[in-house]
Amino acid sequence: AERAKGGIGLIITEVTRVNDENGVADRRQLSAAHDKYIPGLKKLADTIHQNGGKIFIQLHHPGRQGFCEVNGNKPMMAPSNIQCNVVHQETREMTRKEAEELVQDFINAACRVKAAGIDGVEIHGAHGYLINQFLSPYTNKRTDKYGGSFENRMRFIEEIIIGIKQKCGQDYPVIARLSVDEFLRTSDIKENGILLEDGIKISKHLEKIGVDAIDVSAGIYETMNVSWEPISFSQGWKLYLASEIKKAVNIPVISAAVIREAAFADKIIGEGCTDFVGSARLHLADPEWSNKARENRAYESRLCISCLHCMETLFNGISTGNPIECSINIQAGKELEYCNINKNGDGRTVVILGAGPSGLEAARILAIRKFKPIIFEKSSEIGGQLCIANKPPRKEKISWLINYLKVQAHKLGVEIRLNKTPTIDEIKELNPYAIFVAEGSSPVMPTSIRGIDGENVFTAVEILSGKTQIYNKKVAVVGSGMTGLETAEFLGSKANDVTIFEMADNIGSNIFFQNLIDIQGRLKEYKIQMHTKHKLISIKNDTAVFEVLPYGKLKEYKFDYIVISLGAKPNTELVDEIKKNFDRVKIIGDSNKPGRIRNAMETGFKSAYDL
Repeated sequence: AERAKGGIGLIITEVTRVNDENGVADRRQLSAAHDKYIPGLKKLADTIHQNGGKIFIQLHHPGRQGFCEVNGNKPMMAPSNIQCNVVHQETREMTRKEAEELVQDFINAACRVKAAGIDGVEIHGAHGYLINQFLSPYTNKRTDKYGGSFENRMRFIEEIIIGIKQKCGQDYPVIARLSVDEFLRTSDIKENGILLEDGIKISKHLEKIGVDAIDVSAGIYETMNVSWEPISFSQGWKLYLASEIKKAVNIPVISAAVIREAAFADKIIGEGCTDFVGSARLHLADPEWSNKARENRAYESRLCISCLHCMETLFNGISTGNPIECSINIQAGKELEYCNINKNGDGRTVVILGAGPSGLEAARILAIRKFKPIIFEKSSEIGGQLCIANKPPRKEKISWLINYLKVQAHKLGVEIRLNKTPTIDEIKELNPYAIFVAEGSSPVMPTSIRGIDGENVFTAVEILSGKTQIYNKKVAVVGSGMTGLETAEFLGSKANDVTIFEMADNIGSNIFFQNLIDIQGRLKEYKIQMHTKHKLISIKNDTAVFEVLPYGKLKEYKFDYIVISLGAKPNTELVDEIKKNFDRVKIIGDSNKPGRIRNAMETGFKSAYDL
C-alpha cells in the first residue's frame, strides 16, 4: 500500500510459490498454491487498487536453489541432479510426470491470481530458479522432452505460458522475467550456460508464443552479484542487456540495472534503451520515489545505497522467519508497526550531540513529530562515520545517504551547530525535554600490543579520512572486517604493496558473503596478500611480530607502515555527566554500540519515534 501511494506504475511482488510441498523459498513467502489463498490475494489486490496502483504476482519455484529445511526436509527437485554451489542442498532430478505436474501448478496458480483480481502475472525464469534451470544447458542435462535441444529446454516455460493464456484468456498479461546472460564466465563454472545471444533467442521465442513483456535480468546464485549487485556496481551497468533484447523484440522490455536516480531513469527511457525501469531495492528504500520524481522533488529521494542489508536479512529470514529490513528505511517491512508517527512534540527542544546518521535520523523523526531538534556537531561537517565510509573505491553511493539526511534536516528546519561541543550549562540554557547522545565511535587501539603508538602506525580512519596519505609503500593492514578490507583496497589503489593480517581462521568472517565476494575480487586486482591465524603481538620500528595460531610460533614481517583496523569503541566521554544532569537521555548509534549503518539509523529512528 505504501508503494502504491508512492506513485509506482506497477508493483510486481517478490517470489510467490506455486507449490507448498516442494516449492517453498521462504517462511514468509506469498503463496498461490491453493484456493485458500485467494481471499488473501484479493485483499492485496484491493488494497493496491484502492491506493491507485496496479499489481502483478511473480510465480516461482526455487528448484535446486531452494532449502530442504523449509520443504519438508526432502531433496530439492530440479531438471537435473546438479547441486547449487551456493546453497549446497541435496538435489534430485524430477520425473517427467513431476515436471508436467509443476507446469500445471504454475497454470493453476495464475488462475487463482486472476480470480483474486490481480492485474497480471510474471513468470520467474531468471536468477537460477526452476524455470531458468530448464532453460539453461548448464543445469538441464535431461534427455526427455524437457531437455537437450533448444526447443526441448524451452518446453517447460512454453507449456506454462500457453496454458495460462488458454485458461486466463489471451488478454490476461503475462510477463517473463529472464536471466538473459547467466555470466558463468565470471565464476569457477567451466560451461557457458545462457549467454546474451541465447537470451535474445529465448525472448524472441517467448514473444512468438504470446508473452506480453520481457523483464530483463542476469545471473544465477553462483553469479549472484550480477543479479543483486553490491555497492561497487555502477548505475545502469547491465542496461546493454535490455537494449539488445529491445532491438530483437516488439513487446515492451523492463530493465533492472541498479537504476537509482530519477534523471538517469528518465534518460534511458528517453533514449530508447528500455521501455520500463524496474527496481525493487529502490522502492524498499523510498516508497515515495515515484511521486518525488513526478513532482520534481527527486533531490529529496532516499536512494538505495546497494549495501545488501536487505538481501542479508532475506537469506537469514529463510530459517528465522524474520522480515526483510532496509538499512536506511527503518519502516520498510514494518509499515504497520510504524504507520502512526505521533505529532505531539509541541515545539519542545531536544538536544542531539552528534550529526552522524543516528543523530540526523533522530532529528528527522523528531522534527516530523513537531519537536524542535538542535544538533551539536564537534566537526565542521555532518555525516559522522558516513564521511569515512564513502572514501574507499566505489563507495560513492554512501554520499547519497549523507545528501538525503542533509536535505531532510534543511527541509524540516533542524538547527545544526557545527564545530561545537556544548557545555552542560549551555545545554541547560536550552531547557531540553530530552538529550540524544550520538557522538559516534573511535578506533580500537589495544595497548596490550607493544609499539602500537609508533610513528609508522595508523588507524584505518586516519588513512580513509586523508589525514595520513601513503603512496608506493609496503603496508600491513591488521584486521579483516569490512573497514580493514576497504582500507586495504584504498591503499592498493594508491600503488602500495599491501598485506592483510587476520587473527581468525577466515578473512571477513562477519561480512555478508555477497559483499565479501565482491571486495575480495577487487583485492585480487591489486595483488593484496592475506594471512589468517596471525595475531599481532608487537611492533618495533618497521617490524611487526605476529603469533601464528594455534601453534604459538612467532613470525616477523617488515613494513613501512602498519594500519590497525580492529573495530571501534563507543565515544562515551559525556554520557555520565549528561545522565547526571538530565532526566531523559538516550544513547544512540555507535555511542551505544558500534555497528553498521542499519544500527545507527534504527537506534536514531526508534529513539525519536518512542520519545
